[in-house]
Amino acid sequence: MTDQTAPLIDPFQRAIDYLRVSVTDRCDFRCVYCMSENMTFLPKKELLTLEELDRMCSNFVRLGVKKLRITGGEPLVRRDILTFFQNMSRHLVSGDLRELTLTTNGSQLEKFAQPLYDVGVRRINVSMDTLDEAKFAEITRWGRLPQVMRGIDAAQNAGLRIKINAVALKGFNEDELFPMVEWCAERDMDLTFIEVMPMGDIGNENRLDQYWKLSDLRARLAEQYTLIDLAERTGGPARYVRLEETGQKIGFITPLTHNFCESCNRVRLTCTGELYMCLGQEDMADLRAPLRDFPEDDRALENAIRAAIALKPKGHDFDYSRQRVDGQVSRHMSHTGG
Repeated sequence: MTDQTAPLIDPFQRAIDYLRVSVTDRCDFRCVYCMSENMTFLPKKELLTLEELDRMCSNFVRLGVKKLRITGGEPLVRRDILTFFQNMSRHLVSGDLRELTLTTNGSQLEKFAQPLYDVGVRRINVSMDTLDEAKFAEITRWGRLPQVMRGIDAAQNAGLRIKINAVALKGFNEDELFPMVEWCAERDMDLTFIEVMPMGDIGNENRLDQYWKLSDLRARLAEQYTLIDLAERTGGPARYVRLEETGQKIGFITPLTHNFCESCNRVRLTCTGELYMCLGQEDMADLRAPLRDFPEDDRALENAIRAAIALKPKGHDFDYSRQRVDGQVSRHMSHTGG
């Protein structure tokens, strides 16, 4: 008989206390490194309902998850999503959940920023790769930069702390390195750069052509700023520096040039109830079946969660060094939720 209070510990003695949950595969943008322009989205019946997402996440919280990050697609385009955030806030009130947060493209923040703050969200990540309106329209295909800027204004006015996530893309936003850093400094926002990852078939985009090694980006940053390494970890894969001249924090997520798996404390749940134990592996566990097969009893779901965590691998296999994308996984980033 499983001790129902035992925390989730993987085979490498890592406590799993961070769950990323994709609540939808849909998005109002079509970023070129994330989705193809003409995506076929999942039938509604395959998606977990908001009630099922609540039950699923609540079980993870009961098993020791302290940080819940809501992703998509774009999470804020899911119908009635605020109801889910409101319901999850009970775990913040009880103290069982330490943080409820989300990653967003910012398009819906003008409407949702204040309500999100009101239910206990305090920090959000906004994905934004350029400050140039024409380039923004090009890379997001459907996105409009002024709409996102208004959303960021609304979020800051509501009291939300913002971190900008920018994917480093060679030949696209290299020339915006310093403007992006300065813009974030002026607005008191942290900034994290992410290496482009080999996720899914996106048509004509060549990941090797896009690949801008963050060690090169960091070296360029050091030409203009004094970089102070920080020991700080936020439970994520980023490594941080502080810029002495501005005081701001800059993060680097380098799944390719530096493997960050040894301290991995998270798993990812898709909007269809698949649990991926590693972003860079194809292994997953179906949690939707035990959730739906036993609507009144969580024991089968808990057993399935524990069995999945017992299969969590030590790390992933992303590698660009041999001029082909080794370790590439076939699913789209929007499927797993970043």
